[in-house]
Amino acid sequence: MTKRLTAAQAIIEFLKAQHSARDGSRQPFFAGCFGIFGHGNVAGIGQALQQNPDFPYYLCRNEQAMVHTAAAFAKMSNRLRTLACTSSIGPGATNMITGAALATINRLPVLLLPGDIFARRNVAPVLQQLESPSTQDVSVNDCFKPVSRYWDRIYRPEQLITALPEAMRVLTSPAETGAVTLAMPQDVQAEAFDFPAELFENRVWTIQRPRGDAALFNIAVDWIRSSKKPLVVAGGGVLYSEATATLARFAAQTGIPVAETQAGKGSLPYDHPLALGAMGVTGTPGANILAREADLVIGIGTRYSDFTAASKTAFQNPDVRFLNINVAEFDAFKHSALPLVADAKATLESLLEALRGFQVEPAYRERANQYRLQWDQEVERIYTKQHGPPISQGEVIGVVNEVSAPEDVVVCAAGSMPGDLHKLWRTRKPNGYHLEYGYSTMGYEIAGGVGIKMADPSREVYVMVGDGSYLMMAQEIATSIQEGIKLNIVVVDNHGFSSIGGLSRACGSEGFGTEYGVAVDFVANAASLGAEVVRAVTRQQLRQTLVAMRSARKTSVVVVETDINEKVAGYESWWDVPIAEVSGSELVRAARSGYVEAKKKERYYL
Repeated sequence: MTKRLTAAQAIIEFLKAQHSARDGSRQPFFAGCFGIFGHGNVAGIGQALQQNPDFPYYLCRNEQAMVHTAAAFAKMSNRLRTLACTSSIGPGATNMITGAALATINRLPVLLLPGDIFARRNVAPVLQQLESPSTQDVSVNDCFKPVSRYWDRIYRPEQLITALPEAMRVLTSPAETGAVTLAMPQDVQAEAFDFPAELFENRVWTIQRPRGDAALFNIAVDWIRSSKKPLVVAGGGVLYSEATATLARFAAQTGIPVAETQAGKGSLPYDHPLALGAMGVTGTPGANILAREADLVIGIGTRYSDFTAASKTAFQNPDVRFLNINVAEFDAFKHSALPLVADAKATLESLLEALRGFQVEPAYRERANQYRLQWDQEVERIYTKQHGPPISQGEVIGVVNEVSAPEDVVVCAAGSMPGDLHKLWRTRKPNGYHLEYGYSTMGYEIAGGVGIKMADPSREVYVMVGDGSYLMMAQEIATSIQEGIKLNIVVVDNHGFSSIGGLSRACGSEGFGTEYGVAVDFVANAASLGAEVVRAVTRQQLRQTLVAMRSARKTSVVVVETDINEKVAGYESWWDVPIAEVSGSELVRAARSGYVEAKKKERYYL
């Protein structure tokens, strides 16, 4: 049997029939489609969406933002669900490229359906077409190739019969997932074909839990048993695998302390006796000291970014070895590790059994707990500093953390806030800490908050955004109002780019180009987009406002000024930011001297 549909109609029919399943739980893989219509998709994908009201359509304000929303939705869903995104050709499509890069770098599944130029070519050059004198087989959508995990241009409707299953293969792969782009020429979207009816039958894609190689697993057990100072570095793979409870049992049974990457924060609750907290450049003293001394680093679901590995200076034990548990072979082999290409939860369950009777020395376990207790005291000191006004950013984080419930979610992405949150936020429940730090994209925060709330409406979402990021994509406040998606937004106004300003001064460049020359009325701006807005000056005012915001029925914003010069310190770590080798500035020359010395600690792990 066949179904006569246009290419666009076939895509929507197919997406409606796709499901994912893991551990006996099944759910529709696509929760709908975000989009902005133009001449490149309004008569194709737009018409198909209109005729499928059971497949929700959402209107956003910016094409980049809608991809951020889809990525956040997928992350909050542990990659078991996502959203599709459609745009017109030209600038509508290229606006999505930053979002595609974010999704691919963070290994988050999103499906992109950008309109494209005519496949039949006879009316070229069409509006917004990029012409090339060397080929007619190119459009701006070719820019998606390096930032997509799968890319295809659909020249004929029947190509969807093979392209759509391939797209799903990548989207549902724990190892290969990321942005999938199907470029859709606008004439092909409207063309009809007799598709096989089987293409639109319900299909369940089982998310696998690979167990890894048995011989390598046995070696891993021996390595752990022979180690004296092992350390777990928990990455995002722990959360995506839903392995947090298993990791807690593993730490308790073995006594091995756990440090967390940005993506892995929340792998253990902050008050677990073996939770060292943040690792690396934005890490805690305990995590970085034990990393420096570790003889065995057990990386679980981490890709060892330079912030985690402190630009290859974090692990200084001359005899350090790496054991990596990762579904992605590419990441499992990093640092010349013993690679267990396997699921985090499944592997930890097997290790619990294989390591019965093994524990680290009691003194090592206790040392880790003491570092945790000392850090908790430091966090409390920063939370209650009583600085200003204007108050410090650390105090703002403390007030939000105090007011929020354990199941609530904090979201951030760029600026100085992610580093402070990584160190200071007391995460109590899995997925309560949502940082986009693989690409650290300014403007992600509010759009991401929309996706988080869509994924789990039962949890309050606190968007913490600096003034710089806010100005890049504040308009998604209007999207949240339009769709009835309630967010609690904290705009931290420090009159500039605090993170890069601090880095500039550390490099001897005196904050050049990082302070605003104009005052912005963020209260008026947010109110114009439909939000309820309050300005807070003191800690007490901020707390009272946040308490009131919890019971609000629509998106609310609090604007709080902070002291750009009152920063949270770095602890026992370093980040490689090259400084000019020759300069007429004495400050730059002094910074260069310190840089040269610090760089000597960088290592190759062979």
